[in-house]
Amino acid sequence: MQHDKVLILDFGSQYTQLIARRVRELNIYSEIHPFNKIPQNLNDYKAVILSGSPMSVRSAEAFHPDLKGIRGEKPLLAVCYGAQYLAHFSGGEVAESNTREYGRANLSFIQDDLFFENITVGSQVWMSHSDTIKTLPTNGKLLASTHDVQNAAYKIEGEETFAIQFHPEVYHSTDGKQLLENFLVKIAKVTPDWTPNAFVEETVEELQAKLGNDKVVLGLSGGVDSSVAAMLLHKAIGKNLYCIFVNNGLLRKNEFTDVLEQYKGMGLNVKGVDASARFLDALAGKSDPEDKRKAIGRVFIEVFDDEANQLKDVKWLAQGTIYPDVIESVSATGGPSATIKSHHNVGGLPDFMKLKIVEPLRALFKDEVRRVGASMDMDATLLGRHPFPGPGLAIRILGDITAEKVRILQEVDAVFINGLRDWGLYDKVWQAGAILLPVNSVGVMGDERTYEKCVALRAVESTDGMTADWVNLPYEFLQKTSNDIINKVKGVNRVVYDISSKPPATIEWE
Repeated sequence: MQHDKVLILDFGSQYTQLIARRVRELNIYSEIHPFNKIPQNLNDYKAVILSGSPMSVRSAEAFHPDLKGIRGEKPLLAVCYGAQYLAHFSGGEVAESNTREYGRANLSFIQDDLFFENITVGSQVWMSHSDTIKTLPTNGKLLASTHDVQNAAYKIEGEETFAIQFHPEVYHSTDGKQLLENFLVKIAKVTPDWTPNAFVEETVEELQAKLGNDKVVLGLSGGVDSSVAAMLLHKAIGKNLYCIFVNNGLLRKNEFTDVLEQYKGMGLNVKGVDASARFLDALAGKSDPEDKRKAIGRVFIEVFDDEANQLKDVKWLAQGTIYPDVIESVSATGGPSATIKSHHNVGGLPDFMKLKIVEPLRALFKDEVRRVGASMDMDATLLGRHPFPGPGLAIRILGDITAEKVRILQEVDAVFINGLRDWGLYDKVWQAGAILLPVNSVGVMGDERTYEKCVALRAVESTDGMTADWVNLPYEFLQKTSNDIINKVKGVNRVVYDISSKPPATIEWE
């Protein structure tokens, strides 16, 4: 199948991938490319979007895209930095704002235009910039304002070029999806036919063409991503897929046996490998989060290599890598986006390993992965599982890792997660877990003084993992959970609840 495609040029904004996600919610396929690596064949794209950026257009290092073949030739939407770029270098004026324009705002004026169809005055938008457009570019026509931002949106007359200083891709812009639909469907005439079923059909065909009769080894985690990746590969190559589920000693309580049981009946060829001692040995004495992640990644690769060598003629290592993994490790596209943290399954394989990598889900966000799984009739319970970090509890134990710390956190986590299920809260939370803090606190149990560990509970709501808000769990639930943890888990005498959102915090503490 051939689909209309949208090209998103990345100027380094952490929101760039959210643009792609919003476009896909409209059942429109989008691709992100760095602003300085524009695809040669622009005929493949029906519309173009310019992202925001941490850079200022007034800087000597400002990013300069080559818009030849785009501006005036294709429908173009410029967001934030893109809007300021068009203004600054096309006869307008961009200056530093007196106050940083960041956060919620409301449209106070909207010009009658197809671009703003079904959007009314008062609609909330999200601003995130320190520069502002003082004067519109040549042939610019004002389309919208807020109380503090006069030139919040404009278009270039004589072109299908539109520009906005706010971010329609974030949820705080309440009509952002409608605005993108107006631009892409009504103005650019893009056909919205990129669906989960289409993704499955095309991905299976691509995998069959890429892999042929080759054998593939896949590391299962029991989570949504690796499970959906396994089913896609199973559809493509059947018996040539060999799944390995590794116990790294950092899983949730009883998870190794529970997950192996879960995969029975799915038709997958799964082997369980207990390498917990190997991982804990590699982590001994390591406290730095990056050191722990890299050690875990190295041992994962070694275990997979050992297992692959026991199979005949395996040529590929499959991974359940998804877009947020890539975004937070390195730029998803080779562009200027900032690195937040490394992920154990991103960054390539060492020279000694002869396997090539295949990642069927690399371009998808978590919610897209779930929709793809549902389109393949996968079990709703499995698809509804909370995300769990690849390095497991290692990054929820702050400081060095010991078997005793793992035991404590497994017990605490079990009380918390089982409690969420018992109270009917599990499906209302996107991700939850417990963190073992590197501090002891004084407590009293009976008539005796204790000096034991403190744990933090974390529960967030999100759709893509890029942004997240803490969940306002009932006080009664938190009270019972705290009491259960302190009474049932030896070694813990204090429980706290994390009420930080992302940003500025991340979902995980490390």
